[in-house]
Amino acid sequence: MGGGSWATAIAKIVLSHDESINWYMRRDDRIEDFKRLGHNPAYLTSVRFDVKRINFSSDINKVVNESDVLIFVTPSPYLKSHLKKLKAKIKNKFIITAIKGIVPDENIIVSEYFHKVYGVPEENIAVLGGPCHAEEVALERLSYLTVGCANREKAKFLAKKMANQYIKTSVSDDVVGIEYSSVLKNVYAIAAGICSGLKYGDNFQAVLMANAVQEMNRFLNTVYPLGRKIDDSVYLGDLLVTGYSNFSRNRVFGTMIGKGYSVKSAQIEMEMIAEGYYGTKCIKEVNKHLHVNMPIVDAVYNILYERISPMIEIKLLTDSFR
Repeated sequence: MGGGSWATAIAKIVLSHDESINWYMRRDDRIEDFKRLGHNPAYLTSVRFDVKRINFSSDINKVVNESDVLIFVTPSPYLKSHLKKLKAKIKNKFIITAIKGIVPDENIIVSEYFHKVYGVPEENIAVLGGPCHAEEVALERLSYLTVGCANREKAKFLAKKMANQYIKTSVSDDVVGIEYSSVLKNVYAIAAGICSGLKYGDNFQAVLMANAVQEMNRFLNTVYPLGRKIDDSVYLGDLLVTGYSNFSRNRVFGTMIGKGYSVKSAQIEMEMIAEGYYGTKCIKEVNKHLHVNMPIVDAVYNILYERISPMIEIKLLTDSFR
């Protein structure tokens, strides 16, 4: 469900095991171009597909009715607009969310949204997390995915289905922690990009990431206390790759902000969704009730939404680090 780069990468992974898939894409012109070219015309264009193995449709109800497992990979700000078209019931489907964002307005994670609004049982909802850039999946570079599900046996089954020669998988029951860490790492990647745009060097970036993982840990332990290891790849690994990689659209977005672009002009030039922009506001709203000490999130929020000078805001942030 979705037509972006991460959706395309996941389709590639799933087709390494399954004979065929159903694929919902919003735009009929993209579907027609995909069928004609044999690749996604807009994202990961180097990845070739046997389109005979793909049942494309722009009708979300048709795809839902013909599928037992639904993998949602739409940007979080647009999830509700897609689901508004939904007439088919999904409470008996198995839902996998690969969306690294929070549902705006409700300010709840995607798994919670499917459970509360659509009545999907928690044991029938899984999340995908971990340091796994779509671009590297396209290149078949070794990557690691974690499947989170309240039902560990179902998580193991899904992990086996996702694993191949370039994807290694593990399982977890920390659905909430994986989802929130996936949101937070995008916010911290924007912070890293802003600092890069302001010409802060590698020494400071390392301190920023060290403080970011501490901040993430404080938040996760407050919102969902669990005996998790924050240095596992699904938390720390995902944070590091998103904060440092040139493939990270959130870091690129932040770098543009640090160089003086406005939010609007950065979004227009990127032509891709930086989930961390929306995630920053959502986490800020959630934290109004939790009162976790989150100076990095606060700084990014002030820069993006309060239009405070990045130079001033980051200078204040550096004074709080050790």
